[in-house]
Amino acid sequence: MFDWNDLRYFLAVARHSSTNAAGRALGLNQSTVQRRLAELERRIGRPLMKRHPTGYRLTDFGEEMLAHAQRVEQAVLSFEQQVEQSNRDTGGIIRVTCPEPIIARIMQSGLLDRFHMRYPAFRVEFVMSDKYLDLAKGDADVALRSGDTDDGVLVGRKIADSLWAVYASQSYIERHGKPERIEDLKHHAIVGFDDTMANHRAATWLREVAGNARVVARNNSVLGLIYAVKASVGVAALPTAIGDAEGLVRVLGPVPELARSWRLLAHPDLRRTRRVSAFFDFIKDEGDALKPILTG
Repeated sequence: MFDWNDLRYFLAVARHSSTNAAGRALGLNQSTVQRRLAELERRIGRPLMKRHPTGYRLTDFGEEMLAHAQRVEQAVLSFEQQVEQSNRDTGGIIRVTCPEPIIARIMQSGLLDRFHMRYPAFRVEFVMSDKYLDLAKGDADVALRSGDTDDGVLVGRKIADSLWAVYASQSYIERHGKPERIEDLKHHAIVGFDDTMANHRAATWLREVAGNARVVARNNSVLGLIYAVKASVGVAALPTAIGDAEGLVRVLGPVPELARSWRLLAHPDLRRTRRVSAFFDFIKDEGDALKPILTG
């Protein structure tokens, strides 16, 4: 019959209408593409493409076979992805994304040491970001995420409460006083998120309750907010787990409007794999140890 691999050349020429462009897309020279396409047609016994002054066009038979060739291509890609996934599942890396300040607390808790002792074939690699990474695109395997996490695709479970309060340094309070009510925030220097984090619930809440307040510093991460508050630049809304641990003064809250759930999330396709299932099982068993890290 014919070499299935030659379907790659047929599909590339069909997509680019040129053996030269098809060669570039495949990383091969034009003559190789022409030769393999000709060999495919010879073995099939009918022409798939016809050369025109403006490039290659499908014959009627080629049009008929194109969808079948595309299905073969998708099946091969699916097979390759499954093989790669299975190879990873026998051992390898679990990429976990979560906010940067939480990583240090997890590392110091001994949780990862216990995970690696229980599953020596797997290793956790953190992907640090205060923004939501796209698990469907493979930016990470697992997410520890708080906030509005229901996107209709990811699956997971609640593992802790996410509480936020307003914090200031003792030095700031001594110089500028302490806000006693939410309404007092408009009279204080505010440290907030920049425009890249404008939709974060803390940024939205501050705009609602202290829209006229003086914003003295902006940052694109919770860690940046913490540094600014510790430097007595102003007051900021922070997660209670981190604000309390950093020795800051909780002046207001927890704020009910900022409360959410911490959830452990994964894409459904990855959730069923051995390595991700192992991580989910471990986090479930270690729930009591994880809650103080996430909630405070």
